[in-house]
Amino acid sequence: MSYDGPTSLYIGGEWTDGAAEDTIESVDPATGETYATVPAATAADVDSAVEAAAAAVARGSEWRSIDPRERAAILHDFTDALESMRDDVTLTESRDNGKTLFEAKLEFGMVTDTFRYFAGWADKIEGSQIPVPGDRVDYTLREPVGVTAHIAPWNYPFQLSGRSLAPALAAGNSVVLKPSAQTPLSALYYAEAAEQAGLPDGVLNVVPGRGSTVGDPLVTHDDVDHVAFTGSTEIGKRVGGNAGENVADVTLELGGKGPQIVFPDADLEAATQGVHYGIFMNCGQMCWAGSRLLAHEAIHDDLVEMVVESAESIPLGSGIDDDGRMGPMVSESQREEVLEYIETGKAEGATVAAGGGIPADKDAGYFIEPTILTDVTNDMTIAREEIFGPVLSVIEVSDEQKALEVANDSPYGLMACVWTSDLERAHEFARDLEYGMVNVNETPNTFPQTPFGGVKESGVGREQGKYAIEEYTRVRNVNLNLE
Repeated sequence: MSYDGPTSLYIGGEWTDGAAEDTIESVDPATGETYATVPAATAADVDSAVEAAAAAVARGSEWRSIDPRERAAILHDFTDALESMRDDVTLTESRDNGKTLFEAKLEFGMVTDTFRYFAGWADKIEGSQIPVPGDRVDYTLREPVGVTAHIAPWNYPFQLSGRSLAPALAAGNSVVLKPSAQTPLSALYYAEAAEQAGLPDGVLNVVPGRGSTVGDPLVTHDDVDHVAFTGSTEIGKRVGGNAGENVADVTLELGGKGPQIVFPDADLEAATQGVHYGIFMNCGQMCWAGSRLLAHEAIHDDLVEMVVESAESIPLGSGIDDDGRMGPMVSESQREEVLEYIETGKAEGATVAAGGGIPADKDAGYFIEPTILTDVTNDMTIAREEIFGPVLSVIEVSDEQKALEVANDSPYGLMACVWTSDLERAHEFARDLEYGMVNVNETPNTFPQTPFGGVKESGVGREQGKYAIEEYTRVRNVNLNLE
């Protein structure tokens, strides 16, 4: 199957190979075969992209001075353009990342919903009046931060690019997007949409490239005012530190080790479905994955049996030309890392209740079996570190207090879930869990209008909702002395 989508850099309204002297190969994880190449951007290309972005939001520029209603209309046109590319984008996302076509379509829908939502914000960003002493008028203005850099991960390349692009553009900023070198293709469709919608040149720039040659120069660029990074905690700490050298704002959405806490009064069938989705969706390659199952001792055995049966029933495949509902890992190296975690878990005393290896019927691609490990304690490596694969660690807990202690005993704090029919317990856990997001009787789930982000080593700042608008604007105070 050939690829005929965009494969160039997009800088200042132009498609170009820039200063690239090397290329990035896109490998289909379901086959292990290269099917597209793009130029590998350089530091010089970053300079060009940031220069174009800065010009696009300079005082008096078209994008900076446009009526907010017109900006909203352009963003709706932008979303219409994306909608016209739905089939191409979802197929590209599936082949570039390995997710099933079903999952890629869900991802696409989240992107268009997000852009529609933030288009509605464009003419609703406002300041406020502040009562102060004396004969004065004091008020605030909210204005764009300027040039925003967006470093997107490989696990949800299209969605997690759009999640930060939408509020940044709605607030009147310009953007430079660097997709992951492992999944460089789907981000380029944003550039095609920009052309079709008539975004002024330089408002949106896309520079696929490697972290060392593009990511680092972008984060440390003097003219970048805000950095949005989604990825590992290790890299996120470095990004935050480097951005801080230029006193640039950051939004960091990092790792997770989410607990799914199931009590005896829960609907076990619904909990099983939620646990299944929370760890096996996107082959477990999710920061918000529910990778720790905290099962109350009264229902532990029954729940494990149900979850194992569910895991063993998943058809593996790309979902493009088969009935696959869980795709491959993004790369061979990622699969090997996950397999090493499984071996570490076994060596530390965990029991493999399901999966644990490479499926026998898959002689191509980077497939791995959905895996469930029991007899896990919270001090094991598999319970402490983010595996980023379809591996569920089951921890038995005796009561509410123990469940809360184990759930909070983690360096991460992104998303947690509680399964119970007791609303008092649900509200208490929602209050006491040290997580940025808590779901009750559903997981994982989020919406364009709800804040997304974590605490502890899961990051800082919030994407989505009105909170994202706050991330991509700065407050100016004006005080008028009328005496």
